[in-house]
Amino acid sequence: MNSSPSSLHELILICREDDVETVSDALMEVDSLAVSVEDADADTDAEKALFGEPGMPAPKLGWERSVVKALFASEAEATEAATLVLAQDWARDVHVQTIQAVEEQDWVRLTQSQFAPVEITPEFWIVPSWHEAPPQAKTVMRLDPGLAFGTGTHPTTRMCLRWIARHRDLAPTWQRVLDYGCGSGILAIGAALHGAHGIDAVDIDPAAVTATLANAAANQVQLHAALPDAAQGLYPLVIANILATPLKLLAPLLSAHLAPGADLILAGILERQAEELQQAYAPWLQLEVSDREDGWILMTARRA
Repeated sequence: MNSSPSSLHELILICREDDVETVSDALMEVDSLAVSVEDADADTDAEKALFGEPGMPAPKLGWERSVVKALFASEAEATEAATLVLAQDWARDVHVQTIQAVEEQDWVRLTQSQFAPVEITPEFWIVPSWHEAPPQAKTVMRLDPGLAFGTGTHPTTRMCLRWIARHRDLAPTWQRVLDYGCGSGILAIGAALHGAHGIDAVDIDPAAVTATLANAAANQVQLHAALPDAAQGLYPLVIANILATPLKLLAPLLSAHLAPGADLILAGILERQAEELQQAYAPWLQLEVSDREDGWILMTARRA
């Protein structure tokens, strides 16, 4: 494949109708820039149109066989996303069709034109730099959509930020915070805006570390962003918004970072995955579901 290292790449998957929403959500959670769904049987005798007519059942989310296309900033990110998605227990019938380079466009400008302030709570908002903050917003995070990472629109991110905002009375105890798999740094910044200190934001992707530092500077908050080895010692608050399979594998590590009385916040989990996460963390903690949104759940636990 002849393409520059910086060219955008498209991951194309084939999946069943029942898996379309889960696959699409998972791709957004692993930092896809955009996700689209098409009929895998388009232009064939098996093609089926989806309609939503008055008085008729609501249209389905996808076709019997759907093509799910996800855009990534690099071939490496597309390959990593494919690996993460296919590793999930629900992905047995999901298949990679191809990963291909796509023509460069001004994706940032295109995304900006579609991006509006995001309400986390009535008083806490995420606002792009070109928007005025809503008058009711008392806490504002400035975060612009770009060619990577999270911007607060996904349910898992919103649930984590809601938990932080609703527990801001605990902020005096958040003298150290670990955001494991920080992406854009949105959760680490959210904790800082609500009074946390000593924040370590770590990610396996060096680009995520760079983005986190830039976003922290834009919000005038202090944090330390680095690769995962930088996470050392015990923390009163540990947050990880990833996906269920890596969260299960990380159970011993994340639990070992919890100080006595610390809170663990986990997201990137589908409702049907709650029990397996509880089993994975059972040797250390009793996880509970503390929030739900659009089929995703937030699981939390407090160490004794």
